[in-house]
Amino acid sequence: MPAEPLSQKEIEDRLRELPGWALEGDRITRSYRFRSHFAAAGLTIHVAQIQEELNHHSDLTLGYNIVSLSVNTHDAGGVVTENDLELAERVEAIAAGHGAA
Repeated sequence: MPAEPLSQKEIEDRLRELPGWALEGDRITRSYRFRSHFAAAGLTIHVAQIQEELNHHSDLTLGYNIVSLSVNTHDAGGVVTENDLELAERVEAIAAGHGAA
């Protein structure tokens, strides 16, 4: 059963609890800056593991010292659902441990 789309208000309310995350069009996004490429690459590995555990995947981009995520739920028609916010919460919980600014 596909996840249900969240309302604009539900998304905005939840994003208040996730500093740095923003609603951009039909997806939520966040970028993290690191002191080094190695630290940024480390976060991508952990994000990939979380995505596998949740069976829910973002567009994940690794730059020199920046990791960017952009996510919505394809199975729900490309809108934001609880699955996206759960992924964001899990990533947010580990990012600081990797030295994200």
